[in-house]
Amino acid sequence: MGKDGAADRSLYPLHRCKILHLVRHAQGIHNLEEMANSKTSPELFDAKLSPLGWNQVDNLRQHVNACGLSKSIELVITSPLLRTMQTAAGVFGCQNLTDGTDVTPLMVADVNSGQEAISSLNCPPFIVVELCRERLGVNTCDKRGSISEYKKIFPAIDFSLIESDDDNLWMPDVRESDEDLAARGMKFMSWLRTRKEKEIAVVTHSAFLFHTLREFGNRCHPSMKTEICKFFANCELRSMVLVDESMMGSESATTDYPGGIPRGVDMPNSAGKGN
Repeated sequence: MGKDGAADRSLYPLHRCKILHLVRHAQGIHNLEEMANSKTSPELFDAKLSPLGWNQVDNLRQHVNACGLSKSIELVITSPLLRTMQTAAGVFGCQNLTDGTDVTPLMVADVNSGQEAISSLNCPPFIVVELCRERLGVNTCDKRGSISEYKKIFPAIDFSLIESDDDNLWMPDVRESDEDLAARGMKFMSWLRTRKEKEIAVVTHSAFLFHTLREFGNRCHPSMKTEICKFFANCELRSMVLVDESMMGSESATTDYPGGIPRGVDMPNSAGKGN
């Protein structure tokens, strides 16, 4: 709060800011009511989207196209779990995979679910990042499959940042703590600051979003904290601005202009007495 009781206002250089479009994955089969007490069941291994989840994806894709986000997003980052990659491809991919077009699909057709192939035509790059996955350990729905198998399902997605083919981070008897999850989330945000892209979509998970955003919310005015930290619904999208206060980013301003070209006499007025 400011000295006059009003909420503090902040001003930052544009090149120190990024626009983030944060998305929680659509409904997975592990989110169904009948699965509430079965998160450790082998049947929920790397839980996929439910039929309702795919309907949610369709609705969010229509919104993203209608409001223009599909044209402004420069990069799509997704967690390496099946439900987030399905959501990312379905929302931000091109739905019309034209026969005969030599374009690698974002996602191949799934004969079991009836989902058609999704094209990468005119799409931003998609990259998988391990840091933004769901809370690690115990729950089988949060254990990922092998990267070699994922590459067959999502041929146009970049998996180069994943260090191991198998999931070496998930442990069957150790559940990641709130503190460790929040620390991982902040590490992810620090990494985001180093990216050259200015408008990024991140498709991730409820616990990851909640604990990461709470770290930011704790520094905000209470009313803004409530807005930032509320729980994400399935396939909800919220747009936020990430500010590089630590000066970690290396990008220089692209829209600033130095002025004085050509140079001429420019005598400054006294502060507060300008015309």
